[in-house]
Amino acid sequence: MEANPTSFASQILSWYHQHGRKTLPWQHNRTPYRVWLSEVMLQQTQVATVIPYFERFTERFPTLTDLANADIDEVLHLWTGLGYYARGRNLHKCAQVIRDQHNGEFPTDIDTVMSLPGIGRSTAGAILSLSLNQPHAILDGNVKRVLARHNTIDGWYGVKAVENKLWQVAIANSPSTEIQPYNQAMMDMGAMICTRTKPKCDRCPVAASCQARLTHRIADFPGKKPKKDKPAKRGMLLVLLHDNQIYLEKRPPSGIWGGLWCMPQFDNDTALERYLANLPLAAEPEPLAAFRHTFSHYHLDIEPMVALLTHKPNRVAEQQGDWYALGEQHSIGLAAATEKILAQL
Repeated sequence: MEANPTSFASQILSWYHQHGRKTLPWQHNRTPYRVWLSEVMLQQTQVATVIPYFERFTERFPTLTDLANADIDEVLHLWTGLGYYARGRNLHKCAQVIRDQHNGEFPTDIDTVMSLPGIGRSTAGAILSLSLNQPHAILDGNVKRVLARHNTIDGWYGVKAVENKLWQVAIANSPSTEIQPYNQAMMDMGAMICTRTKPKCDRCPVAASCQARLTHRIADFPGKKPKKDKPAKRGMLLVLLHDNQIYLEKRPPSGIWGGLWCMPQFDNDTALERYLANLPLAAEPEPLAAFRHTFSHYHLDIEPMVALLTHKPNRVAEQQGDWYALGEQHSIGLAAATEKILAQL
């Protein structure tokens, strides 16, 4: 059952004007570029975590062209710690496309924006509605939760049919005016009121018409993603040290830790032993504390091993890698596992 669009939107807007967030960094000097940065950073990441990253990014790259002209290593270095690094790679790639194909000006046509790397329908709508007040609905995770509960839309929203129903409701409920504050309000509602656990129904402006609340089924929405056991894989990371320097290799652009810097990785003992056989070892390699790193589709059980070298081997220098002084800051993107191992040294 769908709410009356006018009353739903007006209640949401009234709540926002009293209680919504209006002082976030990207809400000042709103431009498509700044809103785009914030929207990408906020994907699967909390606002409090994003704020310092956004401020560092916009200080270093005040314009889209500045970002496009930057080295990808510096971009990923500033992204280190935010996770989901494909977002950082797509930001850089997208900025270059806009620089090269759109004269450095962020497009204002939604179909063109959706064709850019890493930008889907909801993100495109958010960029154009929040920065230019264009009339586009949005459907991020917070909005999906609000609408799924309010309209008792069954099923996991990763299923296309469920997502389509949510889009229909999102469009039907969107007001013809004040789309910028309304879309911000819907995101705020999901983040502040209609939270995953312990939603604050007593403070919700549309509680009286919320079908999940009225039928005592709040916990049923949104539908849960079907559980699937994640396989576990083994990964050995070799820490090569010489003269207080560590050797790191740049990962391929695709795959896990794409474009980031990491220790050489091996999937089995044979591959590791073959690699070690060609190194000038000062002593037998010693293990560090093992740990598990979880990706979206599998667990990686990481076994770090430290090897001290008598000198820097030529064969290592031939790889896409370099030596870095321990304890110093370097403008490169580090894989999360790399940072964890460095903390052990």
